[in-house]
Amino acid sequence: MPPHRAARATFHGWRIAWALAVTQTVGFGVLFYAFQVFTLPMEAELGLSRAQTSGAYSLALLLSGLAAVPVGRWVDRRGARLLMTVASLAGAGLLLAWSRVTGPAGLYLVQAGIGLVMSAVLYDVAFTVLAVWFRRRRLAALLIVTLVAGLASTVFVPLSTWLVTWLGWREALRVLALIVLGTMVPLHALFLRDNPARLGVGPDGDPLEASGSAPPEPSLDVGEALRSAAFWWLATAFTFDRVASVAMAAHAVPLLLERGHDPALVATVVGLVGLMQLGGRLLFAPAARGRDLASLTAVTFAARAAALLLLVLPLPAYGLVAFAVLFGAANGAGTLARAALVAERFGSRHYGAINGSMSTLIALAQTVAPLSVGFLRVATGDYAVALLVLAGTAVVAALAVLKARPPRQPAAAGA
Repeated sequence: MPPHRAARATFHGWRIAWALAVTQTVGFGVLFYAFQVFTLPMEAELGLSRAQTSGAYSLALLLSGLAAVPVGRWVDRRGARLLMTVASLAGAGLLLAWSRVTGPAGLYLVQAGIGLVMSAVLYDVAFTVLAVWFRRRRLAALLIVTLVAGLASTVFVPLSTWLVTWLGWREALRVLALIVLGTMVPLHALFLRDNPARLGVGPDGDPLEASGSAPPEPSLDVGEALRSAAFWWLATAFTFDRVASVAMAAHAVPLLLERGHDPALVATVVGLVGLMQLGGRLLFAPAARGRDLASLTAVTFAARAAALLLLVLPLPAYGLVAFAVLFGAANGAGTLARAALVAERFGSRHYGAINGSMSTLIALAQTVAPLSVGFLRVATGDYAVALLVLAGTAVVAALAVLKARPPRQPAAAGA
């Protein structure tokens, strides 16, 4: 095997991708998804209202988004190894603190800390790492991480439920803290590195001289990105798409139950949405090879709009399956699309700060999305108007992402 091929085969970036696949699964499963399992037992023991527990979770999500910019700047300048290791250790400590809360003040304080931890250990930082280590194979690396992490809720919601039933919610949190301590902390500490050049290779494991002769990728700093139309079109696109996604995550179950569907069917449909996220990623990654990423993303957003418009109709069971397939595939593909498009348009050098700026805008919008849909439901007596509005946001997202396409290069003279 030629030396350059051997170097690619043993490229440390792939070890980083697989390590992040595990840590993202644990991080999302424990820090993001498991909260819903602890809601009822906490309310019962501590005398909390649903508004209080929901408010604590919303605070975590909000702070996670607001911290994205400084976290991204840190990773761009210093790498992610120390940050993700220390944040994972802090996450384990906060889970132990959560297991000892006695009232709303303690819960809010712990969730605020967990929100900051999420900003330092979940997708935004992981994608920043992969953007530096990969270029030609970037989508393949992103696919590894997001496919495995797509199983986070499938693994950790049942596991957390079983632990709460067997041990009680406080002991369950302590077990989850040990899982974070035993997986995320060592994997981040042992496998993460800040730059492939320190190991004598370029992105994708290419020889440094080969990577230097490759066509240069964009290299905009944060100020340049924020002054570009492409950033604001992408921010608009992914913010509007996220509004539709988060709003439906919060309202899909009550919406379908209000329509008179059997609870078992509703659970199946919601589960299928999660499963189809994996399918969407498996379709998007190969489809993106040699194709215009923005146009492919617009198709993804259009599929979400079609799924939402389906729900306006009185659907039989097979119609709900069609909704779940389209909506879930759009969720999965959208995650890959954003990570790839930010790198394609702005490069990897300042990826963390640029992507973090976008994450902050998205976080602010997603915080109010479920509440806004709830107000529309109360005001109109049905979800139909809200669904039409959400379908409209998906259409706006599709149109906006098309505006972010790079300008066509003029044809060479005489060509």
